[in-house]
Amino acid sequence: MEKKHLILVAGGSGSRMGSATPKQFLLLGGRPILLRTLEQFFAYDSTINVVIALPEAAIEAWQKIVKTYAISIPHTFVVGGATRFHSVKNALSKIEGEGLVAVHDGVRPLVSHATIEFCFGEAEKSGAAIPTIPLSDSIRKKVGDGKSVAVNRSDFCAVQTPQVFRLSVLRKAYEQEYCNDFTDDASVVESAGYKVSLVQGNVENIKVTTPADLIFAEAIIKKVTGNE
Repeated sequence: MEKKHLILVAGGSGSRMGSATPKQFLLLGGRPILLRTLEQFFAYDSTINVVIALPEAAIEAWQKIVKTYAISIPHTFVVGGATRFHSVKNALSKIEGEGLVAVHDGVRPLVSHATIEFCFGEAEKSGAAIPTIPLSDSIRKKVGDGKSVAVNRSDFCAVQTPQVFRLSVLRKAYEQEYCNDFTDDASVVESAGYKVSLVQGNVENIKVTTPADLIFAEAIIKKVTGNE
C-alpha cells in the first residue's frame, strides 16, 4: 500500500452557526468537531501523515485544545489562505515524497471508515476519487426570469469529502492559477485535465455548518456510542 497523507481543511467561522466560536471547535458529543474528525482518520490508519490548515487567528485556540484533550495524534498545521484553494496549496507544500493524499473538511466528523477506504482504494487505481451520495429530493434547474425546469435527479449526485488523489496529480493541478470556478479539489484536478472517479459515500458524512447540522450530528454520535 502507498503512503497515505491527509489534509484537513479547517478554515471556517461560526457565522452560519450563530456562534462566536469557530465551527470546527464547537463541541460534538463533548469533544471538538475537528478533534473528532482527526480521530476518525487516525482510527482508520494510525500511520497517516496529517496536515491541518487553520486560520492564523485559530492556531492558538487549536493549541489549547491539543493541550486540554491531551491529543497525541501526530500532526502539523499550516496557516490557511484566503480561499480553500490557497489553504490546500499551503498544506501541500508541507507534504514530502509521494503516495496518496486525502483532502477532507475538518467539520465532517462522521465520515465512515468504509468511505475513506473506498476513496483511497480507487485513487490508488485511477489517481483521483471522490465520495458521492444519491439525491433524495426532486430538483429543478433555474433557467432565468424566475423560471425553472424539472430535471432527473438520477443524473446528479451530492459530493462529499475526503477527496483522494495521487500526490503527483494534486501537485500538478495546484500549479494552476486560482479560478472562481474551483468549488472543490475535484474541480481543480479536472481543470488540469485529469479524470475523477466516483465512489460511494455515507449519508451521515455531513458538513456541520448550521445548528440543524449539529443536532443531526449529535443524534448520530449518541446512536453510535449508545448514549441515547
